[in-house]
Amino acid sequence: MAFDGIVIANLVKECRQTILGGKISKIAQPENDELLITIKNQKNQYRLFLSANASLPLIYFTSSNRPSPLTAPNFCMLLRKHIGNGKITNIWQPGLERIINFEMEHLNELGDLCKKVLIVEIMGKHSNIIFCDDSGKIIDSIKHVSMQMSSIREVLPGRTYFIPQTQLKQNPLDVCEEAFCSQIFSKPEKLSKAIYSSFTGISPVIAEELCFRASLESDQSAATLSEIEQHHLFHQFELFTEEIKAGNFQPNIVFSGKEPIEFSAVSMKQYQDLKTVFYPSISEVLETYYAVKNTITRIRQKSSDLRRIVQTALERNVKKYDLQCKQLQDTEKREKYRVYGELLNTYGYGLKGGEKKLDALNYYTEEMISIPLDPTLSAQENAKKYFEKYGKLKRTFEALSTLTKETASEIEHLESINTSLDIALSEEDLVQIKEELMDYGYMKRRFTGKKVKITSKPLHYLSSDGYDIYVGKNNLQNEELTFKFASGNDWWFHAKGAPGSHVVVKGNGEELPDRTFEEAARLAAYYSKNRNSEKVEVDYVQKKHVKKPNGAKPGFVVYYTNYSMVIDSDISEIRQIS
Repeated sequence: MAFDGIVIANLVKECRQTILGGKISKIAQPENDELLITIKNQKNQYRLFLSANASLPLIYFTSSNRPSPLTAPNFCMLLRKHIGNGKITNIWQPGLERIINFEMEHLNELGDLCKKVLIVEIMGKHSNIIFCDDSGKIIDSIKHVSMQMSSIREVLPGRTYFIPQTQLKQNPLDVCEEAFCSQIFSKPEKLSKAIYSSFTGISPVIAEELCFRASLESDQSAATLSEIEQHHLFHQFELFTEEIKAGNFQPNIVFSGKEPIEFSAVSMKQYQDLKTVFYPSISEVLETYYAVKNTITRIRQKSSDLRRIVQTALERNVKKYDLQCKQLQDTEKREKYRVYGELLNTYGYGLKGGEKKLDALNYYTEEMISIPLDPTLSAQENAKKYFEKYGKLKRTFEALSTLTKETASEIEHLESINTSLDIALSEEDLVQIKEELMDYGYMKRRFTGKKVKITSKPLHYLSSDGYDIYVGKNNLQNEELTFKFASGNDWWFHAKGAPGSHVVVKGNGEELPDRTFEEAARLAAYYSKNRNSEKVEVDYVQKKHVKKPNGAKPGFVVYYTNYSMVIDSDISEIRQIS
């Protein structure tokens, strides 16, 4: 994820196409570091969202409005005073810097035409929105930066605005081959870092992309490239920058399954094995990417306490299971002690006392064995001692055989809850998982007098052939879906040997086409612990053959006659209804 100079260049192009020449009709400041400016242009209305948030600086067009405080902050009031009803006369980006300048004309209180510049700096924690007059003097900014906060540049009213040159970087849009080579190939660091640390607006992701296009390893030393490789890299760099100069942008998001992992204003060839979705505008890319990313991040934050509880219980049970298995393994010698006791009772009459061993024929295997003896005990007493050892190990074996099954079942249950947390898409999904954790004693239930309302429902997809497919998002939904919702002739799918969702296809008494079977299997693969595997084995069977053992935890089933298929977990082409 890189809000670099190339994305800014795409935004500048989009702004010039939509709001250049437009009039500002409304200015709002929803948060301390955010602005929402409404612009009217050619009978259309646009909302431009600007954020100087240190952790998530943004600028894009949005269709949604945001609630604003009843009393507008001072910076918002200042902008309304100066550029309310102002006309946007120019929009430009200095070089490939992460900066957009909005030049505006407006009439002052005396009716004279004045010019102002709103400068949006998208620079991570140093992001800011700065308002200047036409001479470059700062009128005000959304964040004030004093000398105590930064020794590089003060951002205060009355100061002259300038772009701080903190690094000796060149503008990639006007560099020649000689300068390119001297800037990069003299650096004894990895190639991708040498690229992004040499030029403004080039992010690490774009540096990796340039290396990929030039068929070069990004982690090799820049100083080790041959002359031919250097020339080839510059050629790819030149082609790349020519596309930017020409404004040939391809806004896109790269998805891994349903999760967005990267966005860009140019086609990213390094992600050719993943799904790339192209959009008509970079604003749509940014709004979509951060909306989905924020949802996933928010749910992960909300589920962190639940994950910690599950992980702690899981680790404790895994340790307990390993110890039980080791103790169970130790009971394997119990039969040896029983045989020793029986052979001593059979052959011990010939012992005179004081012997340390007895060599005897094992009539079970027809082999001679040597039985260790306690010389202070008689043959009968030695036999009794071995029988007591046998009895103790037998009782231990019987107890541990049950306990290891119970512990294994608990581990399987906790792993299924972990998978449910990975699948959860909303806070409503977490409520149901929390209920399950309280039902099984992993969390204490707090009685508030109110009954918890469960609103989460299984996911609903529609196959390419028009069949409804339902996916449970947790164990309680799996239970409901399989044993209350599905009918006997519906088809049931589940990833083989892995925690995951129950998937039900409503067959309506018809024979399903192969494509529907494959799509349902993909959903079962995706909504399982094995979703990141290249191929996943999925079992499928008619629901009437799926049974729940007595006393089993929710969502746990058995089936004995089933079909299987090995398939990928790409569900991008399957239409989701809800």
